Amino acid sequence: MGVSLYDISVGQFVQTLGALAGILDKGAKFAAANTVDLTEIVDSRVHPTMLPFSFQVVSAVHHSKGCIAAMKSGKATPPGPAPEGGYPALQKLVADAIESLKAEKPEEINALAGNDVLFQLGENFKLPFTAEGFLMSFELPNFYFHTSTAYGILRSRGVELGKRDFMGAMRLKQ
Repeated sequence: MGVSLYDISVGQFVQTLGALAGILDKGAKFAAANTVDLTEIVDSRVHPTMLPFSFQVVSAVHHSKGCIAAMKSGKATPPGPAPEGGYPALQKLVADAIESLKAEKPEEINALAGNDVLFQLGENFKLPFTAEGFLMSFELPNFYFHTSTAYGILRSRGVELGKRDFMGAMRLKQ
């Protein structure tokens, strides 16, 4: 049996967002143990020209939960602002996205194959996709970029993380 649209979207998103939730938890514990202000982490950047940690987390959610919404509606947009409430709000955003994705039905996601999805930024910038092309060439690369950047920011702040933290709960043969 082949891999389904559900497996390569929801399956990947839930695994990696679960890992991100664990990474965020380790970040919060590190901050508490080392008297680090969580606002410093929320505002941290890899480089001054890159967007902050908060944007990385928001974007990871946007390029996962938002991907499914875009494949359903046919319309995709850039991520919005970070929620009010700092680090705990980012943790809740990730937890809520996981729950939302877990509620998706495989047959409904698989039925989206072939649907048109239009990414639009302003009036003149438009990228037309099929659902599969959108997922594979736009959303998954963005999703992994932002989750790995969030991981990198926490690691650079001293949080003890390893590759296993990033990988999350692998789907092993039973």
